[in-house]
Amino acid sequence: MTIAVQPRPWRRFLALGDSFTEGMMDDLGPDGRHRGWADDVAVALARRAVERGEDGIEYANLAVRGRLLTQVVDEQVPPALELGPDLVSLAAGINDTLRPHYDLDVAATSLDRAVRRLRAGGADVLLFAWGDPARRSAAMAPVRDRVRRFNAVVEAVADTYGCYLASFWLVAAYDDERLWAEDRLHLSPAGHRLAARTALAGLGLDDRHWRTPAVPAPPASRVHKARLHGRWVRVHLAPWVARRVRGESSGDRVAPKHPTWVTVTPG
Repeated sequence: MTIAVQPRPWRRFLALGDSFTEGMMDDLGPDGRHRGWADDVAVALARRAVERGEDGIEYANLAVRGRLLTQVVDEQVPPALELGPDLVSLAAGINDTLRPHYDLDVAATSLDRAVRRLRAGGADVLLFAWGDPARRSAAMAPVRDRVRRFNAVVEAVADTYGCYLASFWLVAAYDDERLWAEDRLHLSPAGHRLAARTALAGLGLDDRHWRTPAVPAPPASRVHKARLHGRWVRVHLAPWVARRVRGESSGDRVAPKHPTWVTVTPG
C-alpha cells in the first residue's frame, strides 16, 4: 500500500490524541472547552457533506491532554472502534519524546497496533508527522533526533496501512511565534487554524500554500523577551516540573470533550 492522498465522502470523523487534538490554548467554545483544529476539520467535512446533499457529519473527540502514545492506544482506540467512525485522526507520540526514558520500539509497536485495529475496523486514518522542535528553540535540539525517528515510524505505518499523512516537519510557517501559545508547547488560536489546514491538506482537501511563512512579527526587545521568559518559568515550566515530580499528568481529571457523536453542520 502507499500513503493515501484522495479524499473520500466521510460522514463520521473521530479524533484521538493528546492536548494537541483536545485543542489546548485555542479559544473556548460555547461548551467552555477549547475549540481546536479538529473542530475546524469537522466543520470543513460537514461543508463537503452539505455539498453532497447531506445535512452534515457526526464528530467525536476522545483526546485528553497529557496522554502518552500507549495511553491513547489503550484508552481511546477501544471506544473509538465501538463508535464506528469512517475517518479517524490519530495524533500522539510527541509527549513520549519529551520523557527521559523514551523507547522508540515501544512507541512504534503501539502505533502499529492502533492503526492496524482502526483500519481493520473499516476506518480511514489520518496520522501526523511532527515538526522539528529545534527550529524554534536551541534547547530542544536533543529532542530533534527522537522526533525525526518517530516521524520515520509514522510514515512507515502510513505507507503500510494506506493512511493519510499530515506533516509538520520542516514547515517554516510554524516558526512564527504568533502561532504558539504563551506556554511555548501548544498552538495559539492562529496556530490551530493553520493546523486545521495542515490536516485538510493531508486529507487531500486543501492546498499547501500554508507552508509559506506569514509576514514576520516585529522583533521583540531583549527586555521584553526576558520578561516573557520569566513569566514562562513561573507560570508554565515550574508547574510542569512539579507535576513530573509528583507523578501527575495535566489530564488526570479531564474527560474527553465529545465522547459520543455530535452533529456538525457548516453553519
